[in-house]
Formats: sequence, C-alpha cells, structure tokens
Amino acid sequence: MKPINPVLKVKTFATKHSIALSEKTIARTEEAGGFLSNIADVFLFITKIIRETFTRKFEFKEFFRQCFQIGYKSLPLISITGIIMGLVLTIQSRPALVTFGAVSMLPRMVSISLIREMGPVIIALICAGKIGSGIGAELGSMKVTEQIDAMEVSSINPMRFLVVTRVIAATIMIPLLVLYADALGIFGSWIGANIKGDVSFVLFSSQAFGRLTFMDFLPAFIKTFLFGAVIGVVGCYKGYNAGRGTESVGIAANSAVVLSSLLVIIVDMIAVQITDMIQ
Repeated sequence: MKPINPVLKVKTFATKHSIALSEKTIARTEEAGGFLSNIADVFLFITKIIRETFTRKFEFKEFFRQCFQIGYKSLPLISITGIIMGLVLTIQSRPALVTFGAVSMLPRMVSISLIREMGPVIIALICAGKIGSGIGAELGSMKVTEQIDAMEVSSINPMRFLVVTRVIAATIMIPLLVLYADALGIFGSWIGANIKGDVSFVLFSSQAFGRLTFMDFLPAFIKTFLFGAVIGVVGCYKGYNAGRGTESVGIAANSAVVLSSLLVIIVDMIAVQITDMIQ
C-alpha cells in the first residue's frame, strides 16, 4: 500500500475548505440579495399605492366599506382596552402619589400619559393584531384562490380596489380609534380614582384637561396617521404577495402582525425623538 503524500493531503483539505467557504459566501450573498430585493419590492409597492391613490377612478364604495370594517367593528375591543388602560394606570399610580401628597396631580398625569404615549402605541399594537392580520389573511386568501388574478383578467385594477382603499381606511380610522380610546381612558381613570376616593367627573375632567397644551396633543395625533399607514401597507403587502399554498395565508397574517407591530414601535421611537428636538 502506497503512503499518502502529505502535500496532496494538505491540498485536498484546502480545496474542500475553500469549497465550503465559497458555498457559505454564496449563501450569504443570496440572503443579502433577497433582503435588498424585498426592500425594493416594498418601495415599488408603496409607489404603486401612491400613484393609484391620486387617480380619478377612486373606489369610494369599497373605501367606506373598509372604514366600516376597520373602524366600527373594532369599537368593542378598543372600548375595553381604553377603559382598562385608564383604570390600571390610575390604580397603579395613586399609591405613589398619596405617599408624596400629590393626589391632585393624578388626573393630569394620567391624561398626559394616555394622550402622549400609552394611548397611541397600545391602540396601534391592538390594531396591528386585529386589522393587520385581517387584511393579510383576506388578501392572502384572495391570492391563493386566484381572485386577484381574475380581477386583473376582468380589467379591474386590484391595487386600486383592494390595496388603496384598505391603506387609506386604516390611515384615517386608526387615529379616530385612538382619540376614542383616549376619551374612554380618561373615563376609566375617573372610575379608578373613585374606587378609593370621591371626585366628580366634572372636576376630574377639568383637572385632566386644564393644563394640556396643543403640543401635548398634536405630535401624538400626527404619529397615529403614520401608525395607520404602516399597518395598512404591511398587511396589504404581505397578503397581496402571499404564496400559492393554503399555508401561505397563515404565514401572511402572522408576518403582517409581527412586522407591523415592530414598525409601529420603531416609528414611535423616531416620532418621540423628533418631538423632543422640536420642543
């Protein structure tokens, strides 16, 4: 039996190692290319939405139907969430304020916390779970059953009919839901204040809104439009670009919730930094 040449053994090992490294490099390059391709697809999708929004043939009937679906049918969940937000915040904050003898600051503290941060973010996350998943699942099922392809064959623009109406409806209705939840949060705070105290609703409201300024309300209200746009765009993108299998409907709904919730938090962080620089 001939002895193995050490030089040949080293060359063989180096060749195998270089092949493994090249395969890993190719895999990483493909992942990076796929990520950049997805970003480009998202920007093209947003561009199509903007272009179709300002066309003359706007689908008003479908838009009002989506406003009903997104806004009115979300009221029970938003109502419960708003009341519980104010109630829990009051119950948790009251003992600390009692210690320092500052119970009179409770209405103002709760109102500022709800209007500036807690109300918009929590309601946006709730809407990302309910509305984002609903849009993703609905459009995903239409993609799987080839209804979107049938609309294109029938000379109906699915981007204008399905996507634009849902994005604009979410952009408009979510700020209104946030205002509604903030009002119910103040009411829930009044209920919490009366659990261990006795204060009239008129006095509580005057203390809550007496020192609020326009800059307390405006930045929080503006960013709710961004939250609505993010939730609508992400839900539509994931559903509109779902795969062909039935399991892709669940994947589209799940990824829509996860991504829209993450983007809501990121947008809120950016909005807070901008607001802080302005003030």
